[in-house]
Amino acid sequence: MSNETKLPIWYWIVTGFYLLWNALGVQQYFIQANNTEAFRSQYTEAQLQEIAQMPTWVMRAYAVAVMCGFLASILLMVRKRFAYPMALTSLVAVIAQMGYLFYVVKPASVIMPILVLVFAVGLLFFSKYSKSKNWLV
Repeated sequence: MSNETKLPIWYWIVTGFYLLWNALGVQQYFIQANNTEAFRSQYTEAQLQEIAQMPTWVMRAYAVAVMCGFLASILLMVRKRFAYPMALTSLVAVIAQMGYLFYVVKPASVIMPILVLVFAVGLLFFSKYSKSKNWLV
């Protein structure tokens, strides 16, 4: 199929949602990585100490997860097949990061980590579905 294939409107809605979700993830990553006042104001002193003791590989997994998810969303917007491997890389990084959070940190609220995991899986399946429909070139 050519790149001129008319896509259903829901494709653009879902892709727009993932672009916004992942842009917020990138923003949150930079806020945490730069240890801004906005970031510090969200946590108690004890929580900030726990975050400061987080291994470097967890922050790297966080960076890979949000950057690859954001890139996958952009690639879906421009209809490129490379969105699928980017979404897969993002999911692997999310699993690594959330594995650490669930088994070592044990967060008080599990809602956001579960949402992050669900949306990463959703992005992977959506990109795979789009690829199988030949919507991506």
